[in-house]
Amino acid sequence: MADHLEASVTLPSDPASVSAARAYVVGTLAEWGLPADTEVSEAIRLIISELATNAVQHTFGQSPTFTVDVALDRDEHLRIGVTDSHPRLPRRLPAAVQQDNGRGLVIIRWLAAEWGGRLRIRPTREGGKTISIELPWTVPAQPVPAAGQQEP
Repeated sequence: MADHLEASVTLPSDPASVSAARAYVVGTLAEWGLPADTEVSEAIRLIISELATNAVQHTFGQSPTFTVDVALDRDEHLRIGVTDSHPRLPRRLPAAVQQDNGRGLVIIRWLAAEWGGRLRIRPTREGGKTISIELPWTVPAQPVPAAGQQEP
């Protein structure tokens, strides 16, 4: 594989774009050798769903689009980021508010750590922000069995 692979898509800040972002990332990673039916793919699917949902819901119409970037460096490090043009950085919500929402970044941080990675939040030069995860690149030897199937 190449020393560096990257892919990017810009989508409208619309709820329908969440599934498009998810499909784009999972499809890209499958092209790069990570089967879509693995545990790490499932974790990445949830992470990108949360990141894209945040870009749609929390920009309050101030970011008409968001961009999903996927990069793989030297078959070692995978980075997936979502960039929007809203200037406000995420902040932790009080526990009472978190009962209904506000747990997305907590989930993302936990999933990234579970797979040996980390969450990063960076302001952009243009005044927006990028929220990304970085994970070690590991292609599993075998896919996870589908629900209802038994392993041999």
